[in-house]
Amino acid sequence: MLLAGLVGSIGAAVTIGPADISVSTVWAVVADRLGFVDADVPLLREHIVWRLRLPRVLGAAAVGGGLAGVGAVMQTVTRNPLADPYLLGVSSGASLGAVAVLVVGLGGGVAALTGGAFAGALAAFAVVVAVSGRRAALAPTRVVLAGVAVAQLCAAGTSFVIIWVADPHATQSLAFWLSGSLARVDWTSLVWAAPVLAAVLILLAAHARTLNAFAFGEDAAASLGVPVTRVRWLLLVATALLTAALVAVSGAVGFVGLILPHAVRFLTGADHRRLLPAVVLAGAIFLVWVDTAARSLFAPRELPVGVLTALLGVPAFVVLLRRREARG
Repeated sequence: MLLAGLVGSIGAAVTIGPADISVSTVWAVVADRLGFVDADVPLLREHIVWRLRLPRVLGAAAVGGGLAGVGAVMQTVTRNPLADPYLLGVSSGASLGAVAVLVVGLGGGVAALTGGAFAGALAAFAVVVAVSGRRAALAPTRVVLAGVAVAQLCAAGTSFVIIWVADPHATQSLAFWLSGSLARVDWTSLVWAAPVLAAVLILLAAHARTLNAFAFGEDAAASLGVPVTRVRWLLLVATALLTAALVAVSGAVGFVGLILPHAVRFLTGADHRRLLPAVVLAGAIFLVWVDTAARSLFAPRELPVGVLTALLGVPAFVVLLRRREARG
């Protein structure tokens, strides 16, 4: 049902916008581009569907699904129900990398922005690993604290560079991107991020049983034959890599990786063999429609998608805390 809902959501979301385009036109353009049929679609409508709307909608699905899946894994590996994909400073590192591209002038264009953000995210995670030390895998709290410290350092560096350069145009563009935006997504961004997304999601799915063991604690996992230290590092590195790729595409889209895993657990339970595919699909559907609302509710103006996810996520976060307080 979730898979069918995702396919239907992608087709419907592409039709929403200033230009009136039907669902049949969307699928006709897709079928024509893939070589299945020879569709007779006006060139302007084909351009709107293939070059403008479809990459953005697919980007929203990829970012939403990836962040939701990473959030579910992070909450299990760190045994912290409030963990999210940005816990290890990856988002702040990507922000600093984007600043270097947009403000300092190390490059231009979407490809340079994506590459700078990705490099900054990976550099931030490398610093987190170095700061947390060898015993970090045995004490996840060390990794979390190191991530918080590195995130603050990168945020301070980002603010310093923006103030020092004082370029209003670059600052405005950067602020919109840092708030979470899919406006820059194109086929190049998707081709660049899709292999990382596919590889990491396959890896996480292959470790679903291991994640079930982690949910009962490290001692229980070790008694079941799980190499706790090696697997934890593998999952932390893989999730950081995927988060870096997604942040480089969309900026920091908050609350998706925090709230969606808890919401889906109410439907599937804690078994990661069901939870992971369900949360990825649910996250994809969620962000497709949130991004559609962000670009259409106040047209011709566009809201950063991160603003809407925060408006929806904060009340859900409060409800989550209330539930935990009631159970405690």
